Amino acid sequence: TDPNCVNSLSQYAKPLSDFLGSLPQGEKVILVGHDFGGACVSHAMEWYPSKISKAIFVAAAMPTNSQRAFDVFAVELMSPADLLLQAQIFTYANGESNAPTALAFDKSAVKELFFNRSPAKDVALASVSLRPIPFAPVLEKLVLTQDKYGTVRRFFVETPDDNALTSALQHRIVAGNPPERVFKVKGSDHSPFFSKPQSLHRALVEIAHS
Repeated sequence: TDPNCVNSLSQYAKPLSDFLGSLPQGEKVILVGHDFGGACVSHAMEWYPSKISKAIFVAAAMPTNSQRAFDVFAVELMSPADLLLQAQIFTYANGESNAPTALAFDKSAVKELFFNRSPAKDVALASVSLRPIPFAPVLEKLVLTQDKYGTVRRFFVETPDDNALTSALQHRIVAGNPPERVFKVKGSDHSPFFSKPQSLHRALVEIAHS
């Protein structure tokens, strides 16, 4: 799908929504969201709370009601020294007088930004697999209610050596919307599935069994 043509969070999260909608009655899943995927998980929690047993946010946006994913990241994005700001490449398919339609990252900066603790072979594969993401969903305010979103158990996984979502920002995310429990993957960069896969796996298993 052309990222410049994705205009809403519902459209962006449609594959996830279709999957949850197809689950048999009474069957539940555990959802894990990373980075902006946290907004998608939050969206799903509001629309399909009875289909989700737990939601896990791994170095992810964890917005509150009426908040945008952009608002969660805004403090980092507005810091001139921030790596995330320096690495951004915007596409303006509707003209530069309008909001960006897609966001990509400078390939020369992604290792330091996302994979600063990850093995070289994983970094190489990830670097060629990165694609631009639609920007309209990042700017969309989420509607999250206590009787739907609020009924799903939430957990957060911190990545302390993260250059994309710094430890300070992750602490603000958690403080702004406290989950049931916070797990910390020591020594992890923004991509714990590469840098600390066994530690991440242990945290996910512990959450699954809780």
